Amino acid sequence: MFRGRAKIKPAFGKLLLPYQEKWILDNSRLKIAEKSRQIGWTWATAYSLVRRKCRAGERYDAWVSSRDEMQARLFLEDCRNFAKILDLAASDFDIAVINEKTGNAYTIEFANGRKIHSLSSNPDAQAGKRGDRVLDEFALNPDPHRLYSIAYPGITWGGSLEIFSTHRGHDNFFNKLIQEIKFGGNPKGFSLHSVSLQTALEQGFLYKLQQKLPPDDPRQDMDETDYFNFVKSGCPDDETFLQEYCCIPCDDKNDFLNYELIDRCRFATGEYREKQPSDFLNKSAELYIGVDVGRQRDATVIWVLEFSGDVFYTRNVTTLKNTPFGEQEEILYEWLKLPQVRRCCIDRTGVGFQFAERAKRQFGMYRVEGVNFTAAVKEHLAYQLKILFESCRIRIPDDRAIISDLRSVKKTVTVAGNIRFDAERDENGHADRFWALALAVHARKSQRPAGISVI
Repeated sequence: MFRGRAKIKPAFGKLLLPYQEKWILDNSRLKIAEKSRQIGWTWATAYSLVRRKCRAGERYDAWVSSRDEMQARLFLEDCRNFAKILDLAASDFDIAVINEKTGNAYTIEFANGRKIHSLSSNPDAQAGKRGDRVLDEFALNPDPHRLYSIAYPGITWGGSLEIFSTHRGHDNFFNKLIQEIKFGGNPKGFSLHSVSLQTALEQGFLYKLQQKLPPDDPRQDMDETDYFNFVKSGCPDDETFLQEYCCIPCDDKNDFLNYELIDRCRFATGEYREKQPSDFLNKSAELYIGVDVGRQRDATVIWVLEFSGDVFYTRNVTTLKNTPFGEQEEILYEWLKLPQVRRCCIDRTGVGFQFAERAKRQFGMYRVEGVNFTAAVKEHLAYQLKILFESCRIRIPDDRAIISDLRSVKKTVTVAGNIRFDAERDENGHADRFWALALAVHARKSQRPAGISVI
């Protein structure tokens, strides 16, 4: 029995919602979709591929590009499940090495000999292959322009190209394709689909979701308006909500770190595991910590990096809101007790002054350093961090609050010609995670540039 409070119910017995069915029945050679997060698009595409590739006389294999290897495997899991539902003879998918540079492909083969190959995001994996192309979460690829350039020629002798994604910034190649379709005369001839969260809810999405949720899930008690507001309130800011759920890309023009830079440095799905101090007992590691101190208006953020092989890997991000300084110190000191922690830099501006002084007395003036946030210091820290993102030598969690914080810092130039780095204060903080990360990176640097005040 259906327990949820969804008011809009799709047609009885329909597997697909209208927007999913419209996408599947669109047989255009080139089609593209800008979409909300988590509305069943990839799932519906897996169903579509299985239907097409199992048919007698089907001429082409399909090559699917996913954002990472885990997503590639999950896509083939969906394909295998649909093959079972449709009672098709299909081999269990296996893993095959394409080559050492392009990585692995997961493959499922049907009785007619046709295959669906699910690849990770490396564009080179698309080279030299003919047949249908599906580019999943296209905007999240580290280089969507290159991926498109290699995938498109693969349909020269037949097949189709499907692209779908949520947006990742105004300047992303995905958005450039969308803008070209909407306002540039659509010279490539794409068929465009746009589905926001609101559109999905109006077509029965919440009803489908509530059918899958456990009976005691609080979302069972929501109607479409409640769920819309629930999702919006869970986003770190309005800009993120508009991009992730409303098909409205963020404007990167004034962002010091844009989405393209940040996306390249995210851990792959399932790769990030937050570690605690106990995880490093009796282990060799080179750890560095940055602390941006807050108490009431802003959060304190403790960011732990491990430096290995010329790359900075995030191992822990602790955000403390309205937490007494004594409790904050207890959490930080558990890390500082580790001999693997080489150095910790703490913002000693304002409320951070005494916090940094106490930590320095406890653990020594070399291991703990207080940094005054002057304009020159913030400029140095910001550019030092940006260089790592540009060279892809840092890894961060795929966390919306973190990404929003990193993008929140804007570079501006005053009338007097001075450069400023600042961010608007909102419920997500005041770029606290950005500066904690920048301080952790700075902690690794043995050379102290002129103008950096370290006390």
